[in-house]
Amino acid sequence: MGSKYTIRYTAEFKLDAIALVDSTGRTVTEVARELGVSPESLRGWYRQAKTDRGEGQDGELTTAERDELKRLRRQNAEQAKTIEVLRKAAVFFAKESDR
Repeated sequence: MGSKYTIRYTAEFKLDAIALVDSTGRTVTEVARELGVSPESLRGWYRQAKTDRGEGQDGELTTAERDELKRLRRQNAEQAKTIEVLRKAAVFFAKESDR
């Protein structure tokens, strides 16, 4: 089991860690050990940075695309709730007008 505490790294720290991998030619695992982060985390940051630079694999979303997808999903959920409220209101008022 992992720790119940998640360490949040700043965007600057992540960029610096990625730059270390790029500039030193050392492996992600070596740089991660030196910085005290998990290799899996640094590997994920590195992969996402490559995708953001247009060097990712087909189908991988850039950070901007991921952010937009999250926003659109949230907006979709809010609209679905609004539609449900309006539907219930329409049913209620239709019953009221039949009286």
